[in-house]
Amino acid sequence: MKTKTLLAVSSLLSCVISFALMSLLGAPASANDWPWWRGVNHDNVSTETDLLKSWPQGGPKLLWTFNDAGIGYSGPAVVGERLYIMGAKDKNDFVLAVDVGKGEKVWSTTIGPDATNAYGSGPRSTPTVDGDYVYALSSDGMLACLRTSDGEKVWSVSLKNDLGGNRPAWNYSESPLVDGEQVICTPGGSQGAMAALDKKTGKVLWRSKELTDPAGYSSAVPVTVGGVRQYVQLTMKGVAGVAAKDGRLLWYYRNPKYRTAVIPSPIVRDNYVYAVAGYGAGAVLLKLTPNGDGTKAEQLYDEDAMRVMDNKHEGVVLVGDYVYGWSDRGGWTCQEFKTGKKMWQSKVFGKGSLTCANGMLYCYSEDSGTVALVAASPDGWHESGRFTIPQKDKRREKVIYQNNIWTYPVIANGRLYLRDQDLIFCYQVK
Repeated sequence: MKTKTLLAVSSLLSCVISFALMSLLGAPASANDWPWWRGVNHDNVSTETDLLKSWPQGGPKLLWTFNDAGIGYSGPAVVGERLYIMGAKDKNDFVLAVDVGKGEKVWSTTIGPDATNAYGSGPRSTPTVDGDYVYALSSDGMLACLRTSDGEKVWSVSLKNDLGGNRPAWNYSESPLVDGEQVICTPGGSQGAMAALDKKTGKVLWRSKELTDPAGYSSAVPVTVGGVRQYVQLTMKGVAGVAAKDGRLLWYYRNPKYRTAVIPSPIVRDNYVYAVAGYGAGAVLLKLTPNGDGTKAEQLYDEDAMRVMDNKHEGVVLVGDYVYGWSDRGGWTCQEFKTGKKMWQSKVFGKGSLTCANGMLYCYSEDSGTVALVAASPDGWHESGRFTIPQKDKRREKVIYQNNIWTYPVIANGRLYLRDQDLIFCYQVK
C-alpha cells in the first residue's frame, strides 16, 4: 500500500512538473489560443464562447498596456501565457514575447534589417507558434525559427538571397504557415512563387516551379480536396492551389483586375474558395472539384456579386452563411457566401479591420482606434457597445499612412488584444 501511495504521489508530481514546463516552454495550442495569423482554423473566427454580448459604457476592463512593441503592423499570436508579436527599432525587425498575465516583456530577438517604407515601416507578419518554436518573417524577407522559451534562433533563411524571391513594393507581409513538418512561404519569382521548408532545419523541400507569379501580401491557407492536401494562395496575378506534397500546381485562376496590392487571405470552406482584393478587384467565389491529377476551379459569382465586397487590407470573416467586412464600395458589408448577394451595407462606423468570436464581430476603426461590438447577422448592423483605445502612438502622424491602425484585433483566452504601433492593449472580454 505504501509503495502504491508513493507511486501515485510521484506520478502526480510528474504531471504537475510536466504541466509547468509546458507552460514555460510552449505548450501545444489549445482551442482558445490564437497560435498564428487568423487563428486556429485560419478563418479569423475564435472558437471561444461565454464572451460578453454587450459592453458597459467605456468598454470592457483594460487589464494592461504594453508600450514598447516597436513600429509595425504585425498582429499577435497568443499561446498559453505568452503573446508573440513583431516590431522594428533601430533599423531592425525583432520578435517579441510578452507575458499576458503581467503585460511584461519576456524576451526579444532581432531577426533581420527593417525594410523602410514611405507608407509605414516595420514588419507586417504575424508570428506562427508550433509547439516549442515560433516562426516569423521580417519585412525584408528573413524567415526565422526561434525557441519559444528564450527566443534563441534555430535557423533563418532569406526569401530574397537564399530563395531568389523579389520583395513586394510594400515589403513582405505574409505570415508563415506551418503544416505538418514543413513551413510554407511565398518568396515570389522565377524559381517558384511558393516554397516549403523543413520546419526543423530550414532546408528547402520544394518550390512551386509551375507557379512563378510575383509575391503579393496574402498568407496561404491549407485545404484538402478529393483527398489531396493543398495550399491556396493569392499572388499579384491570381489565385492558385499547389500540392502540399511537392508544390505541383493543381489549379490557377488568373484575375486581370488584381493591381497595386493583393492583401486579404482567402477564405476556404469545404471545396469553396472566397478571394477578395481592393482597388476595384472585388470578390470571387471558386468551387474546387477533383479533375484527374489536378483540381478544377469554377468561378461562381457574376459581375454584380463580385462588386459587392472591395476589401483592400482590412480582411473579411465568414460566419455561418455570410461574409462580413469593410467594402470601399459601400462601407461595412454583409454578403451571402454561396450567391454573392448583398444583404446590407452601413457606414455608421469607420473603415477598419475585424475579427469574430461567439457570434459577435469586433470591428476596429483604423482612423480613431474605436472598437465596436456588432452581432454577426444578415439582418443589419446591430451594435451593442463601443470604446476607443485610451491613447495612440505619437509617431503615427509623422509618416504617410502610418497614422492608420492596420493591425487586426485578436481574441484569445477571454482577452481582446489591440495594437497601435508601439502600443498593445489587453482587455478582459469574458
